[in-house]
Amino acid sequence: MTESDLQQLRREKWRLDGKPIRTIEEARAFVEGVGFCLMYPVRPTMPVPTFIGAFVGSDNRLPTWQHAYSDPRALAATELMVRLLRERAAYEANLFDENNAFLVAASAFPYFYALVGERNPKLAPRQGPHSPYSPLACDAFELIRRDGPISKRKLQEALGGSVSFAALDKALGELLAKLRITRVDYKASEGSFWDVLYRWAPEAVREGVGLSVQQALSALLSKYLDCVIAAERTELETFFGNFVARSRVKEAVNALLAARELSFVHVGARSMLQITPAKEPAVASARPHRAAK
Repeated sequence: MTESDLQQLRREKWRLDGKPIRTIEEARAFVEGVGFCLMYPVRPTMPVPTFIGAFVGSDNRLPTWQHAYSDPRALAATELMVRLLRERAAYEANLFDENNAFLVAASAFPYFYALVGERNPKLAPRQGPHSPYSPLACDAFELIRRDGPISKRKLQEALGGSVSFAALDKALGELLAKLRITRVDYKASEGSFWDVLYRWAPEAVREGVGLSVQQALSALLSKYLDCVIAAERTELETFFGNFVARSRVKEAVNALLAARELSFVHVGARSMLQITPAKEPAVASARPHRAAK
């Protein structure tokens, strides 16, 4: 495989080949096909598809989240993305940047939950010196659990007028990073609507809690390689290092190699990992019949 071959295969899978998604059916199929994607591209770049790229049908001059507010394409893409969240065809996670949504297909979400979610999701987050939750995040969680789904504006009013939107966004980001809450809708007049995840998606959470980290990581490594066609070890470690320790990624890759579920492929001058191609069934050669004497 050449570098050009790899890039072309990715462009087709990531819908960057001039065939943009426009309908909810196309959006659903895209997210399910890639498994997960970022809403906007990141700098430095990483091998992962973007929802805005699939919506535009190209990776040329795509907006980053910092410039999305002034790009009409981003507004239309966000409306389509929110429809996916509303119908539970995809879930949002805050695993890279709190301002850049990481979308996960419904079929892959339990595996991500197993990696980063709480094993006892109904237990309220607690503040403390070693807690990842601020006092505001703990208060926000209680309000969302009591009144959700609740809009960001009503959440701010309930928490007190002194709470700024910036502080509230940070608190919501803390909860979203651990998949305690999820965005379920958006209205321009009220902002995003939030609910506790265990109530919004009880089956997905229950399945995720029942999975081990090793099971989940193995499944997601395979899904990622299916999405990007092939990747270097360092790329796998960098990507999944956002969710789990890199040592666990190395162990999971070695286990999949030992089981021959993954194999190496040369892409130009690089040695990369891919899902081991299925063996083609052997065709028995037909022997000519001898003429009867």
